Amino acid sequence: MDQFLYRIQPIRHEMLTKGATEAESRIVSEHFNYLKRLTDDGVVILAGRTQNTDYSSFGIVLLKAESIDAAREIMLNDPAVKNNVFRAELYPYKTSLFSPNNAK
Repeated sequence: MDQFLYRIQPIRHEMLTKGATEAESRIVSEHFNYLKRLTDDGVVILAGRTQNTDYSSFGIVLLKAESIDAAREIMLNDPAVKNNVFRAELYPYKTSLFSPNNAK
């Protein structure tokens, strides 16, 4: 299994500055549940987002997959990507250093 990272950003920036619409809130909840399920299944290694609300704000999903095509399929099936709430970019990735104790 290889590692991949996809970077996400909201398509509608005002979602961060003025708040999400009802539809965006529902889709972001589906996005969270999708990533939670993949985390429980051992696919997602970590996921999170920056806390700033300017245009540089982004989230990342670090995951394991058999190939870049399989990773792309996971990314494209993310409800927030599939429903055009977030734009996404996929990258091959390799963790060099990680300490679970430092993540607490």
